[in-house]
Amino acid sequence: MQFHIENMTCSGCARSVTKAIQSLDKGAVIKADPENHKINVETSAARAEIEAVLVEAGYPAAREAA
Repeated sequence: MQFHIENMTCSGCARSVTKAIQSLDKGAVIKADPENHKINVETSAARAEIEAVLVEAGYPAAREAA
C-alpha cells in the first residue's frame, strides 16, 4: 500500500509514522520518503486500520495510486 502524508517532512516524522503502523503490525515493512511525503507499507493490517492509526498519530494520509 502507498500513502501520501503531507505533514511527514523529516526523518523524525517518518519514525513516528513507522511506530504508529508497527503498533498494528510489528512485522510491517515501511519505506518512508519524507522528502516526497510518501510511504510504502507491506502489512497484514487493513488499509482502513492503517489510515485510522495514522490519524491518531497526527499524520493523516491520502491514498496513492499503486
